[in-house]
Amino acid sequence: MTVFEIRDALGLVPLHEAEDRPVTGGYAGDLLSWVMGRAQSGDCWITIMSNRNVPAVCSLTDAAMVIFAEDVTPDDAALEAAADNDLNFYRSPLSVFELCAKVASLLS
Repeated sequence: MTVFEIRDALGLVPLHEAEDRPVTGGYAGDLLSWVMGRAQSGDCWITIMSNRNVPAVCSLTDAAMVIFAEDVTPDDAALEAAADNDLNFYRSPLSVFELCAKVASLLS
């Protein structure tokens, strides 16, 4: 499954779109140091964290996409960094729990 397929299947709101790429797993977390040590390249990262450090962690882990749960919108600095680094950032009204279940279902 790819980033754009997940976007379409879940009706995600694009905040910044980069290239379509395969999504190979998933990770949910808000403690950025924890995410840095555990998220894998190609993951769909689900979070409610919205500050300017999210793009840095996304780049460092090579996550395929970030979904901000519960209609969280990242701050302007985070959105600018997403654009500068060409990262796939999306928003959803669903909870982290609901998104995890749906992404896991799509990837299985």
